[in-house]
Amino acid sequence: MSRQKLEKLGLHLPLFPTTSVGSFPKPDYLLKARADFNKGKITEQQLVELERKATAFWIAKQEELDIDVLVDGEMYRGDMVAHFAERLPGFTEGGVVRSYGNRYYHKPVITGEVKWLKPITVDWWKYAQSLTKRPVKGMLTGPYTLMDWSFNEHYPDRKAACMALAGVVRKEVEALIAAGCKIIQVDEPALSVRPEELSVAVEAMHVVTDGLDAYFLAHACYGAFEYIYPGMLEMPVDNFDLEMSNGDLKLLALFRSHPFTKDISFGVVDVHSHHIEDPTTVRKRLGDALSIIPKEAVWVDPDCGLKTRTVEEAIEKLRVCVQAAKAYRNQPRATSA
Repeated sequence: MSRQKLEKLGLHLPLFPTTSVGSFPKPDYLLKARADFNKGKITEQQLVELERKATAFWIAKQEELDIDVLVDGEMYRGDMVAHFAERLPGFTEGGVVRSYGNRYYHKPVITGEVKWLKPITVDWWKYAQSLTKRPVKGMLTGPYTLMDWSFNEHYPDRKAACMALAGVVRKEVEALIAAGCKIIQVDEPALSVRPEELSVAVEAMHVVTDGLDAYFLAHACYGAFEYIYPGMLEMPVDNFDLEMSNGDLKLLALFRSHPFTKDISFGVVDVHSHHIEDPTTVRKRLGDALSIIPKEAVWVDPDCGLKTRTVEEAIEKLRVCVQAAKAYRNQPRATSA
């Protein structure tokens, strides 16, 4: 059904479409420029020009690697929640909190009614799409994660905050579709944080996607999925982009207990390891997926965003993803689930 939806949208993708989750490492010159901008040494326009240069580099690199569905690489943003909160009235910047490892971010605070005034991601999507004839995903953070990763000092409860944010995210999605975007990824890494709130996340995603003509993915990673599966399949998206390799493919046991009924972007390389997986290992992981999931439903990508890797590591991890996908395209008998 999802492949038919892609065709209806004019997207003729091969079996095992290759893509990535969204973020790529920023080149050294851009890291320096962002630091210089924060110190007032360069103008915002100078920073934007370098962000555009880095975006163009990653679009060209993805084409060179022969990836099927591209991303803009998120050269223009850092934290996935703060970036949006900084651009939405109703949020104020909070104190610094730990995200993971040695990474920190300013946790936003909802202090008033959150409003959408103008597109946040559309111009960057349009720029990236102008550089290639291949489809570029629209990418934004979902309402449940925006709510969960912020402090709420305005709405009466967590659900009310989430639903308000869902309305805001929908407006951004509508703007992407109006600009011509056909594949939209809504990141919900907080999806399994509170299993008792799964219904809230599902209801919010209905607000975001219902009645809109696009192919939707939900990205969730490094979660306790055993507590929300199979209920998470109620989420109104076409594709779940899931971390698989970092967890040694343990999610496949859940899929054996209850059939996985969506398309899946199957993470075949671990983005939190510097090790570059050998092609045999990656092909085996993909083969394990195909023992359970129909070949028509499987996309191939890394576990999560690649921003924590070096440029060289990110390229090589993407390369082995493409190699694995092509190996299975060329062996149709080996792709039967």
